[in-house]
Amino acid sequence: MNSAKRHEIFARLQSANPHPTTELEYSTPFELLVAVILSAQATDKGVNLATRKLFSKANTPEKIIALGEAGLRDFIKSIGLFKTKAKNILATCQLLIQNHSGQVPRTREQLETLPGVGRKTANVILNTAFGEPTIAVDTHIFRVANRTGIASGKNVQEVEQKLLKVVPKEFHHDAHHWLILHGRYVCKARKPECPTCIINTLCEFKEKALPA
Repeated sequence: MNSAKRHEIFARLQSANPHPTTELEYSTPFELLVAVILSAQATDKGVNLATRKLFSKANTPEKIIALGEAGLRDFIKSIGLFKTKAKNILATCQLLIQNHSGQVPRTREQLETLPGVGRKTANVILNTAFGEPTIAVDTHIFRVANRTGIASGKNVQEVEQKLLKVVPKEFHHDAHHWLILHGRYVCKARKPECPTCIINTLCEFKEKALPA
């Protein structure tokens, strides 16, 4: 895929959704951090149902710690892997208080020292909470990048590096959200909505269905 085609793809995505953002509900960087940790192998909808109740009771590291592990589990028990996530969130809260005055750090290196925070989560926080032009690659973005031909790669790290290289700079900040939303609602895993896709004429998916 050439650069002109990539530019047009993101121009179309931007035209359709000028201000994309995460579907996770949050009001502070800390709330976003907790929500993203909870979202691993879970849906944003399921996470939001849990965090609406959790954040109304506890939305700071100190308040989460005050809940204790059993108390936190009660709020997030509807989410997959909730026991492990509860441990990670409590450990993260302790480190935030000890090392960062209770605030979410703004560097990848510091974020990745927190339990339950890997490269993808760090990228989401840097991009969504702090406006950094990072591109977090999840299963949706990995699929869309490979299927369309925007950025092919054998693993998420490879796709991330390729996207950072080939996505026009003007689209870097919002590329993550455009691609994840496109993968979630249009370029679906089992049955992509090719006939109604706004980038159908630019996509290089060999098995795509053309508009009627």
